[in-house]
Amino acid sequence: MPTRREKRKVPYSADQMFDLIADVERYPEFLPWCSATRTRSRHREGDVEIMDSEMVVSFKAFRERFGTRVTMRRKEKRIEVAYLDGPFRYLINHWQFHPLEDGGCEIEFFVDFEFRSAVLQALIGVVFNEAMRRIVRAFEERAAALYGPGAQEGQPA
Repeated sequence: MPTRREKRKVPYSADQMFDLIADVERYPEFLPWCSATRTRSRHREGDVEIMDSEMVVSFKAFRERFGTRVTMRRKEKRIEVAYLDGPFRYLINHWQFHPLEDGGCEIEFFVDFEFRSAVLQALIGVVFNEAMRRIVRAFEERAAALYGPGAQEGQPA
């Protein structure tokens, strides 16, 4: 059962990072192994936005599709991801964004999952830590492209 908990400080605001993580539709543009996403539904419940989405992940000969419910709590600066369907026994993921006095933020990230397939579970066990490093790096690079020096009003530099 691969689990990862990480805290990172970045020079971008909590709102900027919230927006980047919430923009699931753009993941195929920059996230390793994410070959497609699709929004199944989207609605609001008061201050909370809830999106059911589908993601296709491709790695070597494996191609898996899974569904998640993404709950975006902007006031709390928190995004929670719950598993709906696909190749996992379970998937738990959340992001928390803490504003810092210098205008940046600290990001707390947590993921825990288990595949139903012993083959997939064994495969991810071998590459999990490197895969997580590449995914974190991809989000950091995307934030720099969107919000770093040279970027214009949320557009990539």
